[in-house]
Amino acid sequence: MSTTANTSTPTAKTHRPVKAREDHRSGARDAGRNPATTIIVTAVLAIVAIYFLVPVYWVIINATKTTEDLFGTSGFWLGNSFVLGENLKAVFTANGGIFPRWAVNSMIYAGLGSVIATYFATAAGYALAKYSFPGRRFVYAFVLGGVLVPGTAVALPLFFLFSSLGLTNSYLSVLIPSLVSPFGLFLSSIYSSAAVPDEMLEAGRLDGVGELGIFHRIALPQLVPALVTILLFQFVAIWNNYMLPLVMLADERLYPITLGLDNWRAQTDRLPEFFQLTTTGALLSVIPLAILILVLQRFWKGGLTEGSVKG
Repeated sequence: MSTTANTSTPTAKTHRPVKAREDHRSGARDAGRNPATTIIVTAVLAIVAIYFLVPVYWVIINATKTTEDLFGTSGFWLGNSFVLGENLKAVFTANGGIFPRWAVNSMIYAGLGSVIATYFATAAGYALAKYSFPGRRFVYAFVLGGVLVPGTAVALPLFFLFSSLGLTNSYLSVLIPSLVSPFGLFLSSIYSSAAVPDEMLEAGRLDGVGELGIFHRIALPQLVPALVTILLFQFVAIWNNYMLPLVMLADERLYPITLGLDNWRAQTDRLPEFFQLTTTGALLSVIPLAILILVLQRFWKGGLTEGSVKG
């Protein structure tokens, strides 16, 4: 009996300090929170969320209306008839079924362009961060300058360049400029400096791994959060790009969704039913972006928690 009592006593003593420390930390965190700050931050986040969600809500509501209800009822309430199915059918059959072609074009421009641009930006940013070579500072400054230049400012020079090469009005005229991402290169350079230890690269070289192997097998797994961020930013930028396709393309069959919807909107003055086509088409154009964010968010969570738990 005495032996059992002696063995149980230390166990109870070891658990009390741990629980006491946990309660103390929890109390310290609660005491450190300022209620006014919490309210202000919550209010600001709520306002920002409303600012971004209200246009999406407006598009969803108005995509369910007839053309008459679109002008005869409030934009934030349902109309007298729910005709979402009819509107979707009209979008896919209008102009000889050109909308699916625009959607495929956008997927080609944004999908292929974002993947290749992400790889190029990550490789270049890794090289800038981990290698020393003549002109490195100049290249870095040149990249920063590229971040500050808006895409609309280079659309016309790119048109003259591609026109001299005979590449305008083609997939390449939109795809090739999309392969460059100065922001992605800058972000990958910063992230490579922080997330890829030099000791890990040296260990790979000592094991006889080549530089390309080190980049693909050692560095890239550490850069997954940066890769996902660059991919998403580039995909959204290409998907929403309007000026470059407007300058480069003349054939309606090569249009992305953005340019195609604007082409429909331009016809609303003489054909009011194109208002409904444009609204429903805008709703469809948001769906791929929402799916992409939902799919990629797990990689952000994995990257943020990677290394936080020790084995």
